[in-house]
Amino acid sequence: MKKNLLLALVALLLAVFSTACNNNQEKRSSILKVYNWAAYMDESLIPEFEKWYEQQTGEQVKVILQLFDINEVALAKIEKGKEDFDLVCPSDYTIEKMLKADLLLPIDTSYFAATNTPNYIGGVSPFITNALNTLSPAGKKLSDYAVGYMWGTIGVLFNPKFVSAEQASSWAILWDPKFQNKVLMKEAVRDVYGVTLIYANADKIAGGQRTLSEVYNDSSDEAVATVEDYIKRLKTNIAGWETDFGKEMMTQQKAVLNLNWSGDAVWAIEEAANVGVELDYIVPEEGSNVWFDGWVIPKYAQNQKAANYFINFMCRSESAIRNMDEVGYVSAIATEEVLESRIDTTLSETVNLTYFFGEGCDSLYVDGIQYPDIDVIERCAVMHDFGVQTPKIMEMWSRVKGDSLSTTWKITMGAVLVGAIITIYFTMRKKKKSRRKTNKRR
Repeated sequence: MKKNLLLALVALLLAVFSTACNNNQEKRSSILKVYNWAAYMDESLIPEFEKWYEQQTGEQVKVILQLFDINEVALAKIEKGKEDFDLVCPSDYTIEKMLKADLLLPIDTSYFAATNTPNYIGGVSPFITNALNTLSPAGKKLSDYAVGYMWGTIGVLFNPKFVSAEQASSWAILWDPKFQNKVLMKEAVRDVYGVTLIYANADKIAGGQRTLSEVYNDSSDEAVATVEDYIKRLKTNIAGWETDFGKEMMTQQKAVLNLNWSGDAVWAIEEAANVGVELDYIVPEEGSNVWFDGWVIPKYAQNQKAANYFINFMCRSESAIRNMDEVGYVSAIATEEVLESRIDTTLSETVNLTYFFGEGCDSLYVDGIQYPDIDVIERCAVMHDFGVQTPKIMEMWSRVKGDSLSTTWKITMGAVLVGAIITIYFTMRKKKKSRRKTNKRR
């Protein structure tokens, strides 16, 4: 009797546990956790996707959007924290690193056929797919695990009132003593590292002794030492390190040069024009970086189906156009609808975009900052993961960052520190006097 009662109790507990697990699983399958850069999409598309997903699949889903501002933070959350994000939008070298570490699931377009949903992922430009595949580790094809989202270049945002286009067309301008305390640099080690190596090896690249890609992705001890030396020489020109406020500083004319991403440059140029300030952007002649961000599905994802549908939805021409209009960066989608939306016949110069949109697109009136001419692309390299040299490069970065503040910023920080010490001193004195008075009253 007791044995039968015990078995019945165990069976009941298992049934309750199984029901709870099923309910939790069902609840999680109705949620899509998206991890993206801040201000990197038209967020009005999210509720539209939720409705579209239900129309396509008959299932409901709720998108939860979380934001990051550094690739390494996003990587650590998945690699070490094992967080169950369903979708992440990291940069090229981070995708390469994630794939090497077996942290990604393949993109699965078979879901769409089951619901007669068009495969919009096919609208991604072959240029984007081929560039991403140059990062493929042995035995894997990166485009099987990532879908391009946005892309752009790294160059110089400058104020023509103080800097000529000819000056800005060379990385040498960042080291020019004429611009002491006038240069804003990106708080991005890989961007600064690569640009510095290109400048330091410009003669070898021009002479054919080394390729641009070899130089840009050189992480040898010698290259690390070279970068450290050149950045230390640059320190008197640096007004500050920034990840986002540089475009505002340039718009307000508080700096005249800014190492910048093309999308931020477009935003800054438009905002500056609204207040009567002229800004411009150039990719220097020595060469630079063409970068890519893409959608990936981490191995800990709990809702792979909705993740694939979300990627597909973001690849629609309408979604791509709205995202570009919202953030200023360039979509990886190369459909006729996207091209038509970018044509601007008021422009005076044409751009050769055959590499992106295909034949017949060699003289298009489009924004040459958003869509760089083929000549610019041919002098740009794709960034790879630093691999085992990453810790050494980060140590170098910490050293030069700690020893590269401009004199003005040092004085400002010193004044703030002195002020803080004085405030603490008088606060402590006040408290001490107060305790003495209290003791006397007692």
